[in-house]
Amino acid sequence: MKSKNELQFSTKDLMYPLLFLLMIVFVFWLESRFNLNFNRFGIYPRKIEGLRGILFGPFIHGDSSHLFNNSIPLVVLSTALFYFYKNIRWKVLFLGILLTGILTWIIGRPSLHIGASGVIYMLTAFLMFKGIFSKQYQLTALSFIVIFLYGGFIWYLFPIDPKISWEGHLSGFLVGFVFALVFKNPPLLENKKYAWEQEDFNPEEDPFLQQFDEDGNFIEKPKEITEVDDSPPFTIRYIIKKDKSKPNKDL
Repeated sequence: MKSKNELQFSTKDLMYPLLFLLMIVFVFWLESRFNLNFNRFGIYPRKIEGLRGILFGPFIHGDSSHLFNNSIPLVVLSTALFYFYKNIRWKVLFLGILLTGILTWIIGRPSLHIGASGVIYMLTAFLMFKGIFSKQYQLTALSFIVIFLYGGFIWYLFPIDPKISWEGHLSGFLVGFVFALVFKNPPLLENKKYAWEQEDFNPEEDPFLQQFDEDGNFIEKPKEITEVDDSPPFTIRYIIKKDKSKPNKDL
């Protein structure tokens, strides 16, 4: 019987991220197919009508390159979120989208901010810092994988390209970092302990430690086994059979 805290992969862990991506692709297809432009539904900082971009902005992309660059990281990072943090995944995703959009609306320059990159930066920061803060080797390994794959994203937290919404990136990164500190719910991972880490561990009953004397010297058998072992010694018997395939020789 598996522990309730043991990680188990479910098709939903991948289905929901793919569904999210499918919605983004569908919006882009509508724009391309019917010659529409949804950019006006993006985040426009400090304007009331720009607040609608908090919900609609992540689903709108400027061109196919913008969409492609966001697609793979979005699926990879959101799948990691849904698999490793099942108990808080929806809170992180929905609140992350909302707070990232609000912060972008507050600090952003007066321009339309579109795309899911803010959400990607939020997921990157959350997975990276939460794994380190958790002190669990599985999640720490995950954080290092995220750093290895997407550590280069940090350069786009700064205004190095006027065409890129670095404000959205910075907002998402800050929100993800705060989430790593705020969400204290333990992830669905089992903290495995060795036998000597158990509370009821008794060194005198441990089979391995019984092979050492009081001075720490290795002995062939535990003391109890040596004193109680009265079994008779084993006997080796040899049976010689003639090889019938060879002719007999007279001596």
